[in-house]
Amino acid sequence: MLEKIIEIVQDCGQILLEASDIERKTYHKEGKGNLVTEYDSRVQAELKERLLALLPEAVFFGEEDDADQTNIEKGYAFIVDPIDGTANFTRGYRASCISVALAEDGRPVMGVVYNPYLKETFWAEKGKGAFLNGEPIHTSSRRLEEGLVLFGTSPYSEELSRKSFETAYRYFQKAEDLRRSGSAAIDLCCLACGRAEFYFELRLSPWDYAAGALIIEEAGGIISDLEGNPVTYDKKQTVAARAPFVELL
Repeated sequence: MLEKIIEIVQDCGQILLEASDIERKTYHKEGKGNLVTEYDSRVQAELKERLLALLPEAVFFGEEDDADQTNIEKGYAFIVDPIDGTANFTRGYRASCISVALAEDGRPVMGVVYNPYLKETFWAEKGKGAFLNGEPIHTSSRRLEEGLVLFGTSPYSEELSRKSFETAYRYFQKAEDLRRSGSAAIDLCCLACGRAEFYFELRLSPWDYAAGALIIEEAGGIISDLEGNPVTYDKKQTVAARAPFVELL
């Protein structure tokens, strides 16, 4: 099953690489900087068709669907972001990916994140570890004082802007440096393979973090909110991920 999901996701990555005239095919959704392109819809349609053919009993919980009406608490569910980092994608910033998690009874059991620009495929299966292009990965052993902090600004929720930067500054004061990529899934995977030590965003949707959260956990990291409470995968929420020797402030 996991190998087939990886193959489907990698095939869809070719759509991103072959995309053209992206700006003309870009539209605004509700919220500041909340963009969608024809390619988001195209990737999601292909993922939905092929993943549900693979597991017909699953429900599909995707960013470009009416996801609020989807119940993932019982049985299998695919939690999908067809292009995470759409704003990057529209500008040719080349930091975008496809994120797919398979959940069982509300918890991810498989996760795949594919960045076609770097040809990096991250994946994990519950209880079986995390991998990058077939090689096992592990979170960093660095503490926050020598670590990199990654964060998202929750740009669709302007009421969180000030708090986002205040939180980032608080962690930046304790850390070595700070980064902002524009893709939550990529950030989570970078933490999983030891490129950074801490990540947070004050409001994320489940498709942004479901696959990355499992990859983090299977790589030895910790996923929670900023108070240390467990995350769920059925609604928007604060997400914080960290290497095992990093403490929440």
